[in-house]
Parts: sequence; C-alpha cells; structure tokens
Amino acid sequence: MTIKYTPDHEWIQIDGKQATVGITHHAQDALGDVVFVDLPEVGKTYAAKDAAAVVESVKAAADVYMPADGEVTEVNEALRADPSLANSDPLGAGWFFKMTLANPADLDAMMDETSYASFAADAH
Repeated sequence: MTIKYTPDHEWIQIDGKQATVGITHHAQDALGDVVFVDLPEVGKTYAAKDAAAVVESVKAAADVYMPADGEVTEVNEALRADPSLANSDPLGAGWFFKMTLANPADLDAMMDETSYASFAADAH
C-alpha cells in the first residue's frame, strides 16, 4: 500500500481504487487537542479539494479536504466517539474516512513521505 500527502496536511493510503484518509501528525500538532469531528456522509461523492469533514480542537476548527475525486464508503465511528484518536494515532486508529477513487492517477502528483516531511518542516 502507498501513502501520499496533500498540501492541506491530509494523508491518503491507497490500495488499488480504495483509499483511507486522515490528518497528519503536523495537522494534529497544529490543531492541539481534538474535541469533535464531523465526518462525511457515506455514499456521498466529492470532488478533489471539497471539504469532506471538519475537525474541531481546543484551538480551532479546520476542514478536512477530499484528496481526490471519489465516493465515501465508510467513516470511522470510533473517531466520532473518541475524537482524541486524531491526536494519539493520526496515521492509524484516527483515520477519518474510506473512499473509492474515481481516478487513482489523480494521486500521482501528491507528495510522498520524504517530500511531505520537507514540506511540513517548512510550514513551521
């Protein structure tokens, strides 16, 4: 499986046409303690860069953007019940939603882990 990163600090783990989306360590660090998540509707189709979810912390609220065109197939109910998972395990149990990619080639232009690490370091 491949993981790519967006300039908006989302990660997307790709497995064929299926993908899992969440926020990065950098994003959760910047937000602080996450207290609420508003997850997208299962079955809804979004375009890349559409706001698909909202994450609220003690500091701010931020949109979680759709990294590519596709349909939401599952949301993380555990995250809804315990939003702090976005802080404690953002790349694992704190995932936000799963999706079917309309065009997996859309992800080719996204950053790999090395590129994202450099990008995030410059964002501080």
